[in-house]
Amino acid sequence: MYEELIRLAKEARRRAYAPYSGFSVGAALLTADGKIYTGCNVEAPSFLACCAERNALYRAVFDGHRKFEALAVAGGKTGDDITDICPPCGICRQALNEFCDPDFKIIMVNSDGYVIKTLGELLPLSFKE
Repeated sequence: MYEELIRLAKEARRRAYAPYSGFSVGAALLTADGKIYTGCNVEAPSFLACCAERNALYRAVFDGHRKFEALAVAGGKTGDDITDICPPCGICRQALNEFCDPDFKIIMVNSDGYVIKTLGELLPLSFKE
């Protein structure tokens, strides 16, 4: 299943709108019932942006999903190949934390394949009510 998530994250990256940072990100989120939601980063001139990870998450939540299994993230300089991992930013980590357990898998694509970390590893001592 990771290969499909990675493929879809790479595909979503091509849809990114990143004229200000020049950094395109795509994400693919797997729900507990097997549905996949994709997202890309979208920027605005004020440098307000919505990350790919949150775009995918918010689309899934809008459709009624509340439990998730894994997320693939692919990012890099627009127009270039992916060379290094692109971990979710702090805001995205906290948004994922609202719906995901600490063992939620985050698959970060790099030039050699991918690296997997858990949400708990990327967001230790997280805030959760």
